[in-house]
Amino acid sequence: MLSLLLDKQQDKEWQHILHIAHSNEIPLTLLRLRTQWNNSLPKSPTPLPPSNKGTKWVTFTYSSPQIRKITNIFKHTNIRISYKCSNTISQLSKPANKTNLPPKPYDRSGVYALICMTCNKAYVGQTSRSLKQRYKEHTRYIKSNNPQSACALHILNDQYEYGPIEKTMTLFKPLKNSSLLTPYEYFFIQSLHKAGRLISEKNPGKPNPLLQMAINPSHPPT
Repeated sequence: MLSLLLDKQQDKEWQHILHIAHSNEIPLTLLRLRTQWNNSLPKSPTPLPPSNKGTKWVTFTYSSPQIRKITNIFKHTNIRISYKCSNTISQLSKPANKTNLPPKPYDRSGVYALICMTCNKAYVGQTSRSLKQRYKEHTRYIKSNNPQSACALHILNDQYEYGPIEKTMTLFKPLKNSSLLTPYEYFFIQSLHKAGRLISEKNPGKPNPLLQMAINPSHPPT
């Protein structure tokens, strides 16, 4: 009762004390507590502690106990330290940020090769779109019996087998700069031609100048 300073409940608490003392045959010398209690009451409202107007608060992420050693530097300054946790429920329940994930191989653009499942020779091409879109175009040419590309013509003429994108399409060089597509395409055409693995151009109406350069690099087409 003396330490808590119950204000309006003080008389009621004092009566409880007297009742307990009487029931237990304790002398009423406890009245001295009443006098001591009255003397302990504050005569005026306790003043509020001075406001720390110059105090600045800084928040640190508590990643390890080493943070304590760092924040001890500010112990005798007007900077106060608070801590936050990076392992909160809200952060753990957030879905993964897919925008920061690297693109899948077949979502990229660049110079690619299509491998024939029967003869293991390759067609080299370029695309500024995704490889997935370009693969769908090649398969559409084959299914519609349209020799639009050398790869489709190779499959249709020789009745060879073509497979899924995972087994037949390879990204040789991922490129975003379209001006570099043709030089890199020529480089890989020449490499496969020397290795004897290049699907030759069989459409006489649409000669491939890159193939001619690969076969006769000393006589480029005009």
